[in-house]
Amino acid sequence: MFKFNTSWIATPIVLALLIGIWHAYVTIFSVSPFILPSPFAVWQAVLVLLADPRTWQHTLITLYEIVAGFILAVIIGIVFGGFLGKIRWLEQTLNPLIVGLQVMPKVALIPLFIVWFGFGVTSKIVLAAVIAFFPIMTNTILGIKSVEMGHRDVMLALNASRWQTFRDVELPSAMPFILTGMEVGIVLATIGAIVGEYLGGSQGLGYMAVATLNAFDVQSMFGVIFVLTILGLILYFLVVMLRRYLTPWHAAAKND
Repeated sequence: MFKFNTSWIATPIVLALLIGIWHAYVTIFSVSPFILPSPFAVWQAVLVLLADPRTWQHTLITLYEIVAGFILAVIIGIVFGGFLGKIRWLEQTLNPLIVGLQVMPKVALIPLFIVWFGFGVTSKIVLAAVIAFFPIMTNTILGIKSVEMGHRDVMLALNASRWQTFRDVELPSAMPFILTGMEVGIVLATIGAIVGEYLGGSQGLGYMAVATLNAFDVQSMFGVIFVLTILGLILYFLVVMLRRYLTPWHAAAKND
């Protein structure tokens, strides 16, 4: 049954209001376009960028880095989270190390990744995976821990193996938590890939942003930021749709 969502009206209104405020500020205070271009100028820059085949080439490179890093983070995060969620003493032993790695500023690792993996896409993929890994792993651990003992007891009474218990009980129960971690992870993977391109790359949308900034082409830089935002939103909503598809029974999916 079709369910009307007020955000379908409220969100465009808020967006139009923010653009109107932006345009009014630039017009009333005669702000230089080298500092803050008008929304119309940014839109023109976006159209010019989209008409340039090089923009699509850089976009595909960035998309590849994000998706590859995200998939890598999902696989490793679920595997590690599954082990740590089931082996409590191992989780308690490694927890200080996990927290320390999680709070470590990942940007500081970029020079190291460049030394190890070069200036190509590999270093960007690794950075995206490292940043997206932690929320996926921690949510997987939380999901495995949230499984009711009664469900495990039933599988034990049926003489199910550990793999069968994980596959049929623990993984489905943890799936809402894992998918929530994936929603955060895809955003962080996008940030990781872009920051990697920004600080040490020669291709991708992050590199385009640096190139337009160095050329003092502020309108084009805003245009690149707009393209990046749209790309990130598309990837995020794809993960949200995946969560709704895989866990339609969960309360979070019903309330969306």
